[in-house]
Amino acid sequence: MASEKVGTFGDDNFDTEVLQAGVPVLVDFWATWCAPCKAIAPLIDAIAEEYDGKVKVGKVNVDDNPATPGKYGVRGIPTVILFKDGKVVDQVVGAVPKAQLEALIKKSL
Repeated sequence: MASEKVGTFGDDNFDTEVLQAGVPVLVDFWATWCAPCKAIAPLIDAIAEEYDGKVKVGKVNVDDNPATPGKYGVRGIPTVILFKDGKVVDQVVGAVPKAQLEALIKKSL
């Protein structure tokens, strides 16, 4: 079960929720059929809980929202991209350890 602190972003609300956010935003691009995406889901949830108030965390289902992943060159999933002030700060592709996701976040804090 996903944490209630993890938002759902899509083509319709990405600009408002991510690009115009007042805090850094960690976005997990995923799909329901993606096993590595399921593997990192608990890590995304944990980060959302631990960094609540400092970093906004959300997911984009690439099957339901094809425009946004295309705009950011998402070719493989899971892809986790960190945005700050409307710009890409860094990204990782694949099921990576929590420490690697935290290192991504620390670049923006």
